[in-house]
Amino acid sequence: MDAQGCCQMNASRYGRKSVADKLFLFGELTLLCLSSWIAILIHNTSHVVVSAEASLINISVFAATVMLCALSVGLYDHKLREGHKGVVKRVIITQVFSTIILQFIVFQVFPSVYISALYLLCASVIAAISVSLFRAFCQMHDINRISRRRILILGAGKRASIIERRMRRNVDRRDFEILGYVPIEGDEEASIQQNRQISMDYSNNLFKFVMENKIDQLVIACDERRNKLPVEDLFKCKTRGVDIIEILDFIENETGQIAVNLIYPSWIIHSNGLTSNRRFRTSLGYVLNVVLAVMLLLFTWPIMLITALLIYLEDGRKTSAPVFYKQLRVGIDGSPFYILKFRSMKTDAEKDGAQWASKNDNRVTKVGNYIRRYRIDELPQLFNVLKGEMGFVGPRPERPEFVVELAKNIPYYNNRHNVKPGLTGWAQLKYPYGATAEDAQEKLKFDLYYIKHRSLILDLVILIRTVEVVLFGRGR
Repeated sequence: MDAQGCCQMNASRYGRKSVADKLFLFGELTLLCLSSWIAILIHNTSHVVVSAEASLINISVFAATVMLCALSVGLYDHKLREGHKGVVKRVIITQVFSTIILQFIVFQVFPSVYISALYLLCASVIAAISVSLFRAFCQMHDINRISRRRILILGAGKRASIIERRMRRNVDRRDFEILGYVPIEGDEEASIQQNRQISMDYSNNLFKFVMENKIDQLVIACDERRNKLPVEDLFKCKTRGVDIIEILDFIENETGQIAVNLIYPSWIIHSNGLTSNRRFRTSLGYVLNVVLAVMLLLFTWPIMLITALLIYLEDGRKTSAPVFYKQLRVGIDGSPFYILKFRSMKTDAEKDGAQWASKNDNRVTKVGNYIRRYRIDELPQLFNVLKGEMGFVGPRPERPEFVVELAKNIPYYNNRHNVKPGLTGWAQLKYPYGATAEDAQEKLKFDLYYIKHRSLILDLVILIRTVEVVLFGRGR
C-alpha cells in the first residue's frame, strides 16, 4: 500500500454532528417543547382547556418554527463567534420571527390549531429565557469537550502551518484538540513554533505514541509525501480505528472551504463530490427557482416600489439618472449576461473605469448606502432568475474585467463558473464583506466547497441562513 492509499477516508465522517451537538440540539428541542407545554397550562387556567391532540400539534409546530428561525439567524452556526449578549440578542430575534410566522402565517392557514395570543406570548417568553440560560450553561461548561477529538499533525512545514493560521481561535477548534506537529523528513523550513513540535523517530515510534496518547485522528500535512511517510505505522493505526485524513479534507471538513493553494490534480480526480446532475440543474432546478422568484416578487414588490421612488427623489428627478442599472457579469460556463440592480451609486461612479466597491465607498448615494446594507439593491435580480441567467443559490457573478485578472492570479478561479451564479451563496454566509483580489481568493475557497457539496438541502440551508446576512449586514 502506498502513502496516498493509506490516507484515503470518508471525508464526510467528521462532517456529521458530534455527540455534543446532538445532545445540545436535543436539549434545546426539549426546552422548546416544555415552554410550549407550560404556556398551554397557563392558557388552560383562564380559557377553554385545550385538547391533548391540539396541544401536541402546537408543541410540535412551535418547536419546529423556533428552530427554523434560530437556523435563519445563525444560532446553529457551528462556528458562531458571539459572546453571551450577542447570543441573547439572536435568541430574542428568533422568538420575534417565530411569533410573527406562527401568528400571521401558520395560524391563519390552519385556524383550527390556533390557541390564543396569550399562549404564544407565554411560550415565546419562556423559550427565550430558558434557551438563553441553557446556551450560557453549555458555553460556560464547554460541553463540546465530551466529544472533542485528539489530533496529531504529521508535518511541521508550510502546509501544516496553514492549520495554525486558519484555525487559531478557540471557536475554530471547538471539536478537536491538536496535541502537536510531528516534523517529517522533506518538509520545508519548519513554520511551527518549537514548543508545538513533537520530535520522535516516527518510523518506529509513531504507532506507540498514537496508542499511548489516545489519538483519534492523524492529519497528513507534510510538504513531501513520497517515500517519507511511515506507511506501516499508518496502516497499524488505521486498523486500530485511528482516522487518517489529508490536510485538504481536514480543512474542508472543519472550515467549510477548499484550500485552493493546496489542491493538486489527483485530489480533484479522486475526491468525492464535484459531480452534477445536469437534468436537475436544467429542469427541476429552474422550476424551483422560478417559483421562489415569483413568491418573493409578490412579497417584496411594495419594498421595490418604495426603493425606486426614493432613488428617483434623491437625484433622479434633477439629473434624469436611472433608477435601475445594468452591468455585464460572467455567468455559467463563462457566458456573459447583464445583471439588473437598483442604482446605489452616483452616475459618474466609474468615470475612471471599473473599480472594486469598498465598504465605505464615497461613490455610494445616501439611499444606496441603506439598500446595499440590507441587500435591497439586489431584488431586481429576481428577473435574472426568471430569465434563467441566475439561480437563488450559487457563486455571486463577477464582472468580466475582474474575472480576467483574477483568473490569471488565482488557481482554479474559473471553476466557479461551472455552476449558475446566484443571488446568495455559501461564501456570503461564511465570509465578511470584501472587495479585493485577496477577498476574491478567500471567497473562491467557499464557492468551490459549495460546488463540490451542492444539493437541494444545502441550497435550502443557504436560503434560510441568508436572513442572517441581510439582518446583520454580513457578506456581499
